[in-house]
This record gives sequence, structure tokens and C-alpha cells, in this order.
Amino acid sequence: MTQNFGKSSGGRSSGGKSVGRPGGPAKHGSAARPYSQEQASIEALAHPGLAARVAAAAVISDVVQGGHALDERFAVEAAPSRVNGLDERDRGLARSIATVALRRLGTIRLALSQLVEKGLPRNCGALEWILIAASAQILFLDAPDHAAVDLAVRATRLDSKSAPFANLVNGVLRNLIRRREEFLGQSDPLEDDTPHWLSARWRRVYGEDRAHAIATANRDEPTLDLTVKADPAGWAEKLGGRVLPTGSVRLQTHAPIRELEGYEAGAWWVQDAAAALPARLLEARPGERVLDMCAAPGGKTAQLAVTGADVTALDRSAERLKILSANLSRLRLETVIAVGDAASFRSEPFDAILVDAPCSATGTARRCPDVVWTKKPGDIAALAAVQTRILDRALSLLKPGGRLVYATCSLEPEEGEAQIAAMLRRNPDIIREKIDPGPLGLPEEAATPEGDLRLLPCFLPHEDPRQRGLDGFFIARLKRVN
Repeated sequence: MTQNFGKSSGGRSSGGKSVGRPGGPAKHGSAARPYSQEQASIEALAHPGLAARVAAAAVISDVVQGGHALDERFAVEAAPSRVNGLDERDRGLARSIATVALRRLGTIRLALSQLVEKGLPRNCGALEWILIAASAQILFLDAPDHAAVDLAVRATRLDSKSAPFANLVNGVLRNLIRRREEFLGQSDPLEDDTPHWLSARWRRVYGEDRAHAIATANRDEPTLDLTVKADPAGWAEKLGGRVLPTGSVRLQTHAPIRELEGYEAGAWWVQDAAAALPARLLEARPGERVLDMCAAPGGKTAQLAVTGADVTALDRSAERLKILSANLSRLRLETVIAVGDAASFRSEPFDAILVDAPCSATGTARRCPDVVWTKKPGDIAALAAVQTRILDRALSLLKPGGRLVYATCSLEPEEGEAQIAAMLRRNPDIIREKIDPGPLGLPEEAATPEGDLRLLPCFLPHEDPRQRGLDGFFIARLKRVN
């Protein structure tokens, strides 16, 4: 029995049986835990770099097959841990491989489906994930081709189920090297690297050209943006970056964040340019009572605290609030930290509230490529229901005359435009304050007809892929009139 490589993104297909439903965890013969960590560690002693490849293949499996988040699988405390025992360099390599494999998963699977026309044998263990990890290196990373092939073959031999197919791996990857330009040339971002259900949505909402531009932007390496406490131009000069029209500082460096000037001093923090806008639009003032709902990991909280406002940071996750607390400590900022469910939180009224609601995060696919492969169509409605409860609770905590900014990093209208339209129908004492994108350094097309902001990953063009774009966001600014 054989199992053909599927096209999990929908669209063009190799004609074989799919390895999983579009956009969700795959269901087939590959094991969710491809290798024994002990085996990998022993083998890696003699073959530097192998453990990193083993970890990358395991993480890809965990995300695509198991539905786990990429960040979660690289956490040391994850069970089972895929990075336990790896040094910092190998962890970085494993993450690079897994990230680019997920970003270009459709392209990789389409190529492999043409190279393994009869499909993979069933019960072949980790074979699919080994091939995907090695293909990501050959097609998109700077690793030497011979190293990618050799280490993939060695990884195949670590797993008893995949070991009989080591020669198959060798042949497939060598053919991939020979046909590399052919496969890259035929790849389409919307057809191949976007799950079918999501590409169909974006076509319907944004039209063919804009949907294609979004998918193309999602293929780029993510930007590195900073929010600084003061003097953006000065810090851009010190760090070799530039000040964006939005006010964020965008860097070019690949150096570790902790090694950059100003990190230990707490002069700045990493925050995507789009993610920095909701707190800015809230316009918190010194002495005001301000609530940051769903606050962790704390970038927006820090923005609010810098204004001198009396900020309460709320999140339901105590563990994530520990990260927030550590970040604020480095930044020498103080807030009240509260553990609780945003949908049922009770307090005295606030002058201003920021609701950065939990969402599908489809606007962050460039930065978090696992998102599009772990989310399912039904998640949108479920998350929209959660957002409604949180938004209603936030409005109940807002003083007369108070301000509220609602934001999601989703491209889906149910989590943005439709959410606000429904809220305004329910609450006649709430009005929308229209947002002018011009003073924010955004193109006019960022404004919706109603006066909210709809930011797309293809905005902020630049000839350098790492200098263009931003996360997709929806942002609305509201006010209670009585």
C-alpha cells in the first residue's frame, strides 16, 4: 500500500490521495512522534547538525499532523520536548528549517508529489517529515545540498519504520536538487502555499489580485520591528535601521535580539509595526485608568505604561503574564497585573480600554506560518463568539465618555468589520471614531468605508523583502457617549 503526497493547501493537486484535510492536521500513517530523542542524541554525537534536522522534522509533524503551535513545540518545557539537549545554534537551525518548511509547505509537497509519483509506502514512520525538512533546506535555505541529503538519509535510518527507505530519500532529494528551478518556477503563493479554504476566503473578501498579493507577502521573511520609548531616529541610527512612516523602527540585522544595544537598558521592545498601532490609537494620558485586556506578552501594555497612565494588564494565562512581567521589568515599567477571563472580568470603570482580542491570527502567517495549517474553517465562528463576549464585557467597564480600541490580527471580516457592525447595533450609546490612516503613515486604502483600519500584509512596499510589509490587522476606535 502506498500513500501519495497530498496538496494540503487545496488548489492544484498532484492527483494522488491527500495526506490530510485542507488546513488541518493530517491523518495518515506517519507517527506524531517520529523519532526517539535518545536515538537522535546518540547519533548526533558523530554527525553534527543531525539532531537539529531530527528536531525540525519532528516539529513539522507536530504542527501539521498534531495541530500544535510552532512556538509551543520549541519551548523547552514542551512534552515531549523536541529541542531538549540542543545547543543554541542547533535550536536556531531547527527553527529555521521548520519555519520555512511551513511557510512553503504547499510548494514542497507539490514538488515531492511529482518526484514520488507512486506515493510513499504506508507505515513508513517519519519519512514524509524527513523529506519535507530536507526539501525546505534544498529549496529555500543556504545549507549545502550534500549535507541536506546526507543528514536526511541518516535521519531516515534512525527510525525503524523509515529506515528501509533510506535509498528512496537519497534518490528523491538528488532529483529535487536537479529540478530545483523547475519546481520553484511553477510554484504559486495563493494556489500552493495557502490552504484552499483560506485562499477561497481571501478571494471572496479581497478579490483575486489582492488575495494574491497577501499570499505573496506571506512568503517573505518577517520583518524585525521595534517600538522605542523615545527617539526613534536615534535608535534607528544606532541599530542600523530606519524609522517607518508608522513610527516603528525596522532593522535589517539578524543578530540575536539580546545582543543589540539598548536591550538590557530597556530602551525598546520587539513589536510588529501593525501591532504597535492599537495602543497608539487609544491615546492614553497620564493618570488615566487604562485596561489592557488579553495583555500578554506585553508589547501594547508597555506602550500604554510609557504614557504615564495607570495601567491594568489582564490575561487569563498566569504563565503568559509571567512573560509580561519579565518584559516590563526589563523595560523599567510598572503596571497592575491581573489574572482573569476577559469575558467575565469585574472592576471599577476605566477611562480607556484596549481589546486586542484572541483571534485566528491569519494576518500573522508571514511571522507565524503554522497558523494557516493549524486553523480550520470552523474556528472563525467560534473565535468570533469569544470576541463578542469580551467586547461586551469591555464596554460594560467603560466610563461615560471613555474610549475603546478593538483590534485583531486576523484578515477575516467576521473577526473585524462584522464584529464591530454587530456591536454598534447592540449598543446605541457607543459611536465609532473614524481613523485617518494618513497621520499614521498608512496608505489611504488602509481605511475601510466605515472608518476603521484594515491593514494587509502587502502594505508598506519596499524592494527588499525583509523591509516591506506588516502584519494583517483590523482596528476600530470607539467611544461611549453617555
